[in-house]
Amino acid sequence: MNISLLLTYMLAILLLIITPGPVVALVMGTAARQGYRRAFATVVGTNSASLVLMALAALALTGLVSLNPVNLQIVGLVGSLFIGVIAWRGLRSSGISSLDNAGTQGGFLQGFMIGVSNPKDILFFAALFPQFIAVTPHLSSSLVTLALVWVLFDFAVLTFYIISVKRWLPRPLQQRLERLSMMMLLMIGVAGAVYNFFHLIVFVH
Repeated sequence: MNISLLLTYMLAILLLIITPGPVVALVMGTAARQGYRRAFATVVGTNSASLVLMALAALALTGLVSLNPVNLQIVGLVGSLFIGVIAWRGLRSSGISSLDNAGTQGGFLQGFMIGVSNPKDILFFAALFPQFIAVTPHLSSSLVTLALVWVLFDFAVLTFYIISVKRWLPRPLQQRLERLSMMMLLMIGVAGAVYNFFHLIVFVH
């Protein structure tokens, strides 16, 4: 096993996961409004999405799937619009009590959809992930190793965020955090949509 490459991969995904983005914003907002159970269900959803993106990257490496730049921009545009819609709905419902608004934020499905449409993760798995595939001499063992490390780091970091919100943040600040998280999601969605739209025009022309 290439230990130096594995350590580089660990550092790369740690920085990727810990940096605020759509997944972190959704998980923290869900923890603030819905509590532990739904927040962890959201984490399972986002983690599953990451494994799907990893599988697509692996298929591209083997030549079974072609990652066309135009298709990536289209996926990024659709994903950004989806993130924006989720954020807008979250902002509109932020004044409604958790009981009245149960089930409208977070959870496995929403976590999966945000994760699989996350421009940051799409870029990582399309461009950077293949650089770490030589961590072992065999493709299958490399994929298993990289997937296990990703799952471990992802759950550890997001669990830290959830516990931080629920244990150490007063209830009034949790409500503000929820709204701030949705505003962050909305800005990410709008910025991603604009970025991918203009790059799509460049590719088309």
